[in-house]
Amino acid sequence: MTKYILRRLLISIPVLFGVTVIAYFIMTLAPGDAVDMLIDPGLSPEDIALKKQALGLDQPVVVQYVRWLGQLAQGNLGYSFNNRRPVTERIGERLGSTLMLAFSALLFSYLLAIPIGVLAAVRQYSIWDYIATVFSFLGVSVPSFFFGLLLIYFFALKLDWFPTGGTHTIGAPFSLADRFAHLILPMTVLSLQNIGAVMRYTRSSMLDVIHQDYIRAARAKGLQERVVLFRHALRNALIPVITLAGLQFPFLLGGAIITEQIFNWPGMGRLAVEAITQRDYPTIMGINLLAAIMVIIGNLLADVMYGVVDPRIRYETGR
Repeated sequence: MTKYILRRLLISIPVLFGVTVIAYFIMTLAPGDAVDMLIDPGLSPEDIALKKQALGLDQPVVVQYVRWLGQLAQGNLGYSFNNRRPVTERIGERLGSTLMLAFSALLFSYLLAIPIGVLAAVRQYSIWDYIATVFSFLGVSVPSFFFGLLLIYFFALKLDWFPTGGTHTIGAPFSLADRFAHLILPMTVLSLQNIGAVMRYTRSSMLDVIHQDYIRAARAKGLQERVVLFRHALRNALIPVITLAGLQFPFLLGGAIITEQIFNWPGMGRLAVEAITQRDYPTIMGINLLAAIMVIIGNLLADVMYGVVDPRIRYETGR
């Protein structure tokens, strides 16, 4: 297992390099640059040229990328074009809020979707199965921005159960209850599509497993139904669900862009929107690199969890 993990980490290095190359050159194809967002209309062409020279934007794209890559090799993501602060510092300020939101949404969606998926599979074609199917289709189909505004209207404005946005009440002392109250609505919105997908995967996988011969044999031995379902069937049915989890965590980080805008959540999503609007290339590249790392880590964790769920799985590194 250790050799397998090390090999995967080594393979990820050229993958990350390819991601940075593609992201940087696509980013520079967009019209305008950071100076266009910062300059005063009254500045002379000479002053504009000096600003571009100070930011290094007067150099060819290849030179700009090599310069950024050299900073990355030194553990530095560069400095923001907007306020000249280190990109690592700006990302560090926002990363914790986004991770908290994404992890909460991932945990909430799996705790809710897996039992419902199991119930829908065990009681196939029952009223519970049809309700679960309709709910999963709604979760996948309803846009997150519409669902978020709907929750704000009913639960924040009409019923006044939850705050409309932010991570805490301004001016109030630290309180876990207050933080949790601010987390509920954005967490629900972010997990909506995830719940529908996990529910369908769980149902489909359980239907394949519960008709296998070893499940019939376990029932014939007189084992209780809950033992058969949750100890024997569900453990094998979770393998495709684990694959989905490894891919969905980076997806949740990307989906947080819309959710954080709706709920005024100070995380990576809002930082990404600000950076794109301001043509802040170093910040955009830092966020893209972090997203690529999350995808690699998510896939690696999924592979490791295969061996935990199914001991029959062995990893060979080959020669």
